[in-house]
This record gives sequence, C-alpha cells and structure tokens, in this order.
Amino acid sequence: MKKSTIWILGIVMGLSFLSLLYLQISYIEEIVKMRNEQFDESVKRALMAASKDVESAEVARWLREDISEAEKKAWEQAQAAGGGGQVMQTQRFTFATPDGSIHSSVELKKFSNKPSELPRAMISRKHGAKTIPQTARSYADMIKNRYLYQRALVDDVVFNMLYHASDKPVEERVNFKNLDQYIKSGLIDNGIGDFDYHFKVIDRDGREVYRCSDYNDEGSDDSYSQPLFLNDPPARMSLVKVHFPGKKDYLFDSVRFMIPSLIFTVVLLITFIFTIYIVFRQKKLTEMKNDFINNMTHEFKTPISTISLAAQMLNDPSVGKSPAMFQHISGVINDETKRLRFQVEKVLQMSMFDRQKATLKPKELDANELIKSVIHTFALKVERYNGKIDSALEATNPFIFADEMHITNVIFNLMDNAVKYKRPDVELHLMVKTWNEPGKVMISVQDNGIGIKKENLKKIFEKFYRVHTGNLHDVKGFGLGLAYVKKIITDHKGTIRAESEPNIGTKFIIALPSLKN
Repeated sequence: MKKSTIWILGIVMGLSFLSLLYLQISYIEEIVKMRNEQFDESVKRALMAASKDVESAEVARWLREDISEAEKKAWEQAQAAGGGGQVMQTQRFTFATPDGSIHSSVELKKFSNKPSELPRAMISRKHGAKTIPQTARSYADMIKNRYLYQRALVDDVVFNMLYHASDKPVEERVNFKNLDQYIKSGLIDNGIGDFDYHFKVIDRDGREVYRCSDYNDEGSDDSYSQPLFLNDPPARMSLVKVHFPGKKDYLFDSVRFMIPSLIFTVVLLITFIFTIYIVFRQKKLTEMKNDFINNMTHEFKTPISTISLAAQMLNDPSVGKSPAMFQHISGVINDETKRLRFQVEKVLQMSMFDRQKATLKPKELDANELIKSVIHTFALKVERYNGKIDSALEATNPFIFADEMHITNVIFNLMDNAVKYKRPDVELHLMVKTWNEPGKVMISVQDNGIGIKKENLKKIFEKFYRVHTGNLHDVKGFGLGLAYVKKIITDHKGTIRAESEPNIGTKFIIALPSLKN
C-alpha cells in the first residue's frame, strides 16, 4: 500500500474519531446544561412559592391583629356611648331564715344584645306585594354597609403593612421553622423534594439572623437567593439563601451512562493512532530491508570479484615464481575476505537492535594494531576514490578489553561514512589518531567531507536517522550505522561524540577504558 493511501485513510479515520469524540462531549455538555437549567428553574419556582407563603402568613397575622384591635375599640366606644347595642339586666337574690333574719344576698348582672334597629319586614294583607321588595332592599343595604366596614378595615391593614411592616426585624416577621416547611413544600411541588438542602436568612443590613446547623459556606457560591418579602423596598429586603450539596452528584448522575461510551471512544482513538504508527514503522522497516538487500548485493560484488581475479592470477605460473607477487595477491585475498566477513556481520547488526544489549566476547586488544589492520583493509576502497588515509597512532598504552569484531566494525563504519559523504570536488583525506588520557584510550576518525549542520549533529546517533544530503542521491544506507556505533561503544562503557562543520569535515572521537584502568 502506498504511503499516500495510508495517510489518507489515517486522516479520514482520525477525523472521524475526533468528530465522534467531539459530538459525545458536546452531547454531555448539553445534557448537563439542560439538567442544570431545569434544576435552577425548579428551585426558583420553589423559593418564589415559599416567599409568597411567608408573605401570606404575615398578611394573615396582620389581619388577625388589626381587625381584632379594631373590633375591640368599636365595642369600647359603644359602651362609652351608653351601651351601644347591648342591654344590662340586674337581679338581686336574698337568703333569709324562717324567723325572717337575712343571712346573705347575691346580685346577678345579665348582658344581652339589643334587638336590631333595622326595619322589620311588615307584611300587610293589603299591601303584601309592595313590602317584600322593600324588605329585600333593606337586607341588601345592611350587607353593603357591612362590606364597606370590613373593606375599610382591610384597607387600613394594607396601609399599615406598606408603611410599617419593613421597619420590623425579620426575626419578628418570619417563623423560621415555618419557612423551612414552606421551602420543603415548594421543592416537593416542583419535583425536587428528594434533595437535601441547607438555608440561611440574611436581614436588610447583611447580618445573618438564622442558619441551618449543617449549612456549609464552601458551597455558598452555588447557592440560590430569594427575597423573603417581594413588596419591601429594595434597600430593606431580607434574603434567604439555599444550598444543595447534592447538586453536582445529580448532574453527574444524569450523564453517567455516557462515560463508558466516551472511554471506549478514547481507547479506540489511541489504538487507531498506535496502529497507524505501527503500519508506518513496518513500512519503513520493509523499505529498509529492501534497501539493505540491494546495498549488500552491491557491496558483495566488489570483494567477490577481487577474490575471483586474485584466484585467477594465482593460476598463472609466473606468479608462483615471484614470491613478492604471490604474497601481495595472498594479502589481497585475505583483506577482501575480511571485508566480505564485515559485510556479513553488517547483516547481523539488524538483529542487535531487537535486543537490549549486544552479545560481546571481549578480550585483550591492542587498539593501535587493530586500527592498522582496518586501515590496511580499507585502503583499497579509499584509493579507488583517489583518496588517502593517514594515521598518528600515538597511544602509549593502547590496550583495551573489548570485542574485536564489533570494535573493528565501529572503526570500519566511521571510515565508510567518510567515503560516502566525501565532497566530489575535493580529494578524500582520512586521518586516524590514537592517544591516551587518564584511564582512557582515545580514538579519532577525521575526514574532509561535506560535514554536518549543527542542528543535525545531536541526532546522528539516533536509530533510523539520516542527514538530508540535498542533491546527493548516490549515498545508500538505512540510518543504522552510527546507531550501531553508539550502541557498541556504550556497551563497552565508553563514549563517542562528533564535531563537524559544513564543507569542512567531520571528526568522531571515541573514548574507551584502558585495560589497566
């Protein structure tokens, strides 16, 4: 499958998952918002009903007190005017013995209402048809007068409430136990009577006059406020604040069923991203494997051809008569055999990155002699590009405890990179040095190639990383050479660093523990 096709499928699936996730989150937000608005509206209606109940209770109390007071004053005024509508009858009782002597006397006073002064309905035999309507009108007038009297009393109560009720302290106007019942009743009527609530009352001066024993100020930011008396002036209004500690749990319960779906969508999205990553990684590994096979096929041809040519020369009788020529051809065969072995070992490097640590077979080695051998083998390849290799093996203590094959591959890889990234307009020049630092054997491989930019220098030891070479298309590889070098040096408890400048060259410096250390 083409990379572009994978990208298209990945983008389409990724956008689909993200859209699904967005829709689910939006749906959850809408549910929470709707439930919150419903809850707020229900609480407001319940508090409004409680406020009206408080006002109704106050109006009833004012009516009872004021009407009773008015009726009392009216009765007293009637008594002062001569009895008004009542009649007092007095009776005295005397107790005497048979002989006529008086022992005690009792006076009994009896009060009774006067007969109504309203005109009685006089029904005449001669004028009966006219007296019945007159009687009806007289009763209507009586009811009207009584209504006017009662209305005057109510108007007086309303007038007093409007001008004097808000002057009283709120604790004298409200029974807080009744207020609790009003709130509870309002919540039940609005379908939220199962919720626990706490409330407190604040007077017109902002002073707290009542608080539930379990009221918590931590949730006061989400509390609901309602004026107790809506007709009071704004500057004199008392407030009741109600807090519902279980509101958040209620809102969460309303979207609880959506949480598993949301989690599954996130898991699917993560799994899909990981799958796309694995697909690209496997595709890259497949391409690397193909490049590796092509490169190794090309690399095998040269040593095989050289060995074949040397074997044919050995069949020439004249070569056997010249010991120097025979020794030279034998050396070439030996060097090319080592090179061929190195290429085979390079194939095995791929499997090393699947293991945490390379399998090493360390032994005592002379770093100077090992580097001389590598230089002698690599000289043929350098000479093919009209280049040269110089060395300054100045380490006085060159002995290290290391794996010969892997250390040889490390030096060979660094030299091979120098050949790959040489400048086409400058003859290749390699410089290999060794020297000692306290407890260390230092090795450097320096070239005069194209160099590496500073921003790329820190990444060159990463697995699969390859520096962009612009129009240079003849450089083959798969980004494992320097990663392999870094891994081998680290497994030998050594260090490696690179110094480079574009169009000047690159220098790799290796530090390995000396054998004595």
